[in-house]
Amino acid sequence: MLTSSSAAARAADLVADAVAAGADSADVLYVRDASTQVSVRLGKLDDVQRSDGEEIGLRLFVGRRSASVSSSDLSADAMRALVERAVAMAREAPEDPNAGLAPAELLATGTVPDVDIDDGGGAGPAELKARALEAEEIARALPGVTNSEGAGASASRATIALATSTGFAREYTTTAYGCSASVIAGAGGAMQRDYASHSARHLADLEAADTIGRRAGERATARLNPVQLPSGRMPVVFDPRVSAGLLGPLIGAITGSAIARRTSFLLDAMGTQLFAPGISVIDDPHRVRGLRSRPFDGEGLPTARSEIVADGRLTGWIADSASARQLGIQPTGHASRGIGGSPGAGTTNLHLAAGTLSVEELIADIALGVWVIELIGSGVNGLTGDYSRGAAGFAIRDGKLAEPVAEITIAGNLKTMYRELVPASDLVFRGGSNAPTVRIEGMTVAGA
Repeated sequence: MLTSSSAAARAADLVADAVAAGADSADVLYVRDASTQVSVRLGKLDDVQRSDGEEIGLRLFVGRRSASVSSSDLSADAMRALVERAVAMAREAPEDPNAGLAPAELLATGTVPDVDIDDGGGAGPAELKARALEAEEIARALPGVTNSEGAGASASRATIALATSTGFAREYTTTAYGCSASVIAGAGGAMQRDYASHSARHLADLEAADTIGRRAGERATARLNPVQLPSGRMPVVFDPRVSAGLLGPLIGAITGSAIARRTSFLLDAMGTQLFAPGISVIDDPHRVRGLRSRPFDGEGLPTARSEIVADGRLTGWIADSASARQLGIQPTGHASRGIGGSPGAGTTNLHLAAGTLSVEELIADIALGVWVIELIGSGVNGLTGDYSRGAAGFAIRDGKLAEPVAEITIAGNLKTMYRELVPASDLVFRGGSNAPTVRIEGMTVAGA
């Protein structure tokens, strides 16, 4: 197995082998990941899983023809066969005028930021088991909780290395920890399920197990005896658990590939007032201990904080090198990739900036509305922006949260929804994508 100190050098060696075998250019991504996951249910150990593996992916170019191959066998014979297969595949592939590595002059060759995403430690099975048991025990002890789907805890460490034939060869390591609990409240046909979870790069930042368990139990019991609302147009308020999901279609619509293919509902939106003035959407790959922080992108370009929406206006596209060439722009440092295939474009630590209103102020004037805590299905049309999702949550009556509601559908069009969006002041960074509580006026709610 490779060690982290040799990862970048091994990737660079495979690049050199590919060029020696006839490739005009190449890049290699190496990933080693070691993880432990422990799950418990009803106070007993349910499962312990340990994985420890490494993979390497080679992408090479012969002229404007390219091929990508990957392997989890890193023996010398396997690497020779990998290179030979990739060169043969590339020679038979169709030409792509936009194919190629990132421009060499743009590579992250200087000092990269320390984003502090490796705490240098770990957590063993015994510690993880104890954390999972505590989370479930606290959740099950709450009045109204009748059953458990289980709890879990995990710890992992990964090494990521990237090398290119243009001279880039760097690596970084990450750690990750998680804890979750999922429980059931009520009985028979009135049962309701909910969960709580948290993830962190440093074990010291992981939420306490009792906090996670208590939140899971309280969420499940709060959903008992839901009703359906009458259909109509009304304000919809998205809880922070789901509000960040409104950013996903935005990012998908402004990737270079979607714009180049003309398959985006925001095709003509660059520079336009997409949101209300004062609203910002920010991508920050350098957030210290961020779940998606990284010192360079999937093509070796430097990463930087970017304001995707500034004062309500869409500032531009996000693009990897191939889509940037199609659009006639520079790549933006947003390339993301897996072991197999070519890079695409995506964000890192994305967030909708907090507003000025408290949550209480945000909902104070709502006579009848919906507070959404769960979304069901994937009803977003990337071509038109039409949005329709199953939902559950709570009614809002006279500015206060009221009875739980279920089996409703909320619908609108994302362009209109973005224009009407008002964020509260309660932004907390918990995941890779974050948003505060969000209010959107006049969505269509279909209930009873």
